[in-house]
Amino acid sequence: MSTRGGGIPRYRSFDGPALFRQGFRPFFLGAGLWGLAAVTLWLAVVQGAASIPTAFSPAGWHAHEMIFGFAGAVIAGFLLTAIPNWTGRMPLQGLPLIMLFGTWLIGRVAMATSALIGPGLAAALDLSFLFVLLAVVMREIVSGRNWRNLPMPIALTGVLVANLLTHLEAAGQTSTGLIGQRLGIATIILLISFVGGRIIPSFTRNWLAKRAETHMPASFGRFDHVCLVLTFAALGSWVASPLAPISGGVLLAAGLASFARLARWRGHRALSEPLVWSLHLGFAWVPAGFTLLGLGVFLPEVFPSTAGLHALTAGAIGSMTLAVMTRTNLGHTGRRLTADGWTAAIYILIAAAAVSRVAASMVPDIYSRHLLWASGLLWAAAFGLFTVHHGRMLLSR
Repeated sequence: MSTRGGGIPRYRSFDGPALFRQGFRPFFLGAGLWGLAAVTLWLAVVQGAASIPTAFSPAGWHAHEMIFGFAGAVIAGFLLTAIPNWTGRMPLQGLPLIMLFGTWLIGRVAMATSALIGPGLAAALDLSFLFVLLAVVMREIVSGRNWRNLPMPIALTGVLVANLLTHLEAAGQTSTGLIGQRLGIATIILLISFVGGRIIPSFTRNWLAKRAETHMPASFGRFDHVCLVLTFAALGSWVASPLAPISGGVLLAAGLASFARLARWRGHRALSEPLVWSLHLGFAWVPAGFTLLGLGVFLPEVFPSTAGLHALTAGAIGSMTLAVMTRTNLGHTGRRLTADGWTAAIYILIAAAAVSRVAASMVPDIYSRHLLWASGLLWAAAFGLFTVHHGRMLLSR
């Protein structure tokens, strides 16, 4: 897969709201708002101050909305912005973009009211977003003959299947909810490993080149291929059998290889620019998550599985989505590619949220509740700040 392609996208004349001029705008704003609202609502549910009329268990709803609701919106915004760069074709904008974003919004309402409207209808409404997004992505790749990026619709298919598995359990048909959650997380982490392996060294190299640095990040090569094979094997074994010794061994190997891969990108030379180091920090949660999951197989009393799980979710997915959304927002709205103090604060808040959530899984119960609350509040603060600070840019021309 490559993030390079057919040319610079052209935009049709569009006199409507700026929010629907480019694909990343509504979906990144929606992801920011939902990242804030869903976690805030989840904290209220945990406290007993609110309830959600969903056919899912409260924990199942929380996991679903973080994986398929929040992260699904980020994936859509990224793909709708990247694919025109790869193919040179017209980006989705205006009414088609409004309709696609509308299907995502309907899915969020359907999930929150599935006990009222029925799990079957809720599943149809929620899955329709990923189905339509997959159709849009396939159309663009086939029309642009951009076969090198075919892994993208394959990954989307994986997310769609994972989402379906969670809905089947909510409807009482199977017991595949946890497998669906793991498959959804694994697919997103695989996307981070693929795409991050392209954009992180590339953006770091560009930043260092402007400062006449001579020690550059390693180019994508055989070592990266080996790391990706290990990553795929580790995630596959974790999805299929998370507690098997073979899974633990492969996860530890993938963690070590991914740490080495990250070190080759020379992020330590870009510590003065948060827009660059945030990508390295976000990716660092991938090998950290693999390592914690692997250790959890052999030493579960010290490293519970939830520690590795939240290193991948709150850590890798939370941090990488904010790093990518802020950079894309600045670059595609014509602003300088440098992080101001507010944007740097977003990165610090999400990192603190991830550390708190992972730590909450590893300390005695007397402390874990306080850390859980701290993590939720820090997460909400990060996405609240993103929504306020970067939302203005997403809404303006």
